[in-house]
Amino acid sequence: MKFQSASLCLLFAASSTDAFTPLSSSNPRSATVLNGALGIDLPSIESQIYYQPGKADTEFARKYGGEDYVNADVPTVGEAMKAFTKEYGLSVNALYKGMVTDIVGTTHLNVVNARFKKDAIWSLGMMTTLDLLLKNYPEPGQYKKIISALLTSSGLDEAEIRADAKTIEEWTAGKTREDIESALKNADDSTPLGSLAAGIKDDEFWMYSRFFGIGLLKMMENVGIEMDKDEVYPVIENWMSTQLGKPHLTACNDSDLFFKTREKLDMMETMMKEIEIREKKRMAERLEKKAEAALKAVEREEKMKVEIEKEADANRKRVSSDSSD
Repeated sequence: MKFQSASLCLLFAASSTDAFTPLSSSNPRSATVLNGALGIDLPSIESQIYYQPGKADTEFARKYGGEDYVNADVPTVGEAMKAFTKEYGLSVNALYKGMVTDIVGTTHLNVVNARFKKDAIWSLGMMTTLDLLLKNYPEPGQYKKIISALLTSSGLDEAEIRADAKTIEEWTAGKTREDIESALKNADDSTPLGSLAAGIKDDEFWMYSRFFGIGLLKMMENVGIEMDKDEVYPVIENWMSTQLGKPHLTACNDSDLFFKTREKLDMMETMMKEIEIREKKRMAERLEKKAEAALKAVEREEKMKVEIEKEADANRKRVSSDSSD
């Protein structure tokens, strides 16, 4: 233990001495000593000093290292939210503000990623998510406006997104789980799903996103798979890993999140309906009390008229009797 500590002290002392020597690209100082002593694969200091974006000697850098990517002016999430607010032009309901902010940010981060490729499953997942989150939005007519503002502020064509989602949803209608798995596995260009699967398999750097996973869930629902998290987990694992050859863990986690969110929204919808029923009941009770009060007022008025008429008759009789005397 003492020997190890002494070795480390000498090692760092040597490093501190070398730190004041001039560095040059012709005589680079590497991290070989640290790598050997600590057993950690550390990058050389020069590789960090002379780092240039997009200039690494990798396939990824060669594909995405162009000037269009390296020097791209990428808007921030805050700017995306500002664009959405301007496009929508109204305040989002307080109950929905958090989820709308989250989906605006998620969509923006998807779209600005260089690896992002919009496809029909992603579009289906996007529309499914929006329908799930906003279908009970309290202000009439605002549901579609929020969707339009969200897609427009993210630089997406709403008509194209809806058309892509409709295409894959109509194709899966009437199909079986085996049909879906066959299309994913064989990547047949003659079918919308097969063509999509072929593109995913050929792309080494294909990017998974949450909306793609939700699109898979919607496809499962269309082919009759029970919408339970324990049932869909192995199906997603099979479709993502076995059929498409891509990691499945994130998609499975997103499916769990989808079901948790749906349960919360169902609970919120039930609570809102209960509140609505209670309010209607209270309103009915208030109206009933008002009606009763109005009836009692009419009755009092009728009784008062009868009493007035009786008193008038009595006065007339008294006057007539006095006149006869």
